[in-house]
Amino acid sequence: MVRVILTGPELAAVPDLPFADTYVKLRFGDAVRAYTVRSRDHEANELAIDFVVHGDQGLAGPWAAAAKPGDAITFLSPGGDWAPRPDAQAHLLVGDEAAIPAIAAALERMPASAVVMAFVEVESAEHHVDLPVTDHTQVMWVHRDEHGGAYGPGLVKAVTEVPFPVGDVEAFVHGNADMVKPLRRYLLRERGMDRAHLSISGYWRTHHTDEDWRAIKRDFNAAMEADTA
Repeated sequence: MVRVILTGPELAAVPDLPFADTYVKLRFGDAVRAYTVRSRDHEANELAIDFVVHGDQGLAGPWAAAAKPGDAITFLSPGGDWAPRPDAQAHLLVGDEAAIPAIAAALERMPASAVVMAFVEVESAEHHVDLPVTDHTQVMWVHRDEHGGAYGPGLVKAVTEVPFPVGDVEAFVHGNADMVKPLRRYLLRERGMDRAHLSISGYWRTHHTDEDWRAIKRDFNAAMEADTA
């Protein structure tokens, strides 16, 4: 994970949005990639974005790994879709590295009394990151090196085997599409969650480039929707 701090006079015109998953769309030549805003410091006029880096794969990761002070990048105004409900009795947060910025931002927005279960998948115990937790937050780390190195199966297993939170539950599940699909089925069919209280999406998919995933994502989502209709 690489954190890049953006600054410049133009940031003053960027609006704040009431979402935990606020994102900006970064321009890399003709390509555009959406990334979650990890935090914003108005006093310092800074905006922080965390990037998952997989060597030289993709556009954003290599750029972030090589970025240095003074480098410039253009982004489009922010968007977002989800913020934790203050009236939820429990919150379920699930994701891999790609979702950690949104999970951390959500935890920061919740009151200290909020009951939270967070499942976070990383490569190994050495890749844990600090999260803003309270006495009512349980964080379960899932390590891919203990599950054959594959993205998703260990996370799905962890979520489905732990006792489900009691009461009116809200869930945020984002990351690898091959993890999202079975968890969507589990939460809607087996746990009977209200669809309106479930934010779920595949940010990316194993063995697919950004371009490949963007090309098939609409069809993938339609099939996933039909699976739980």
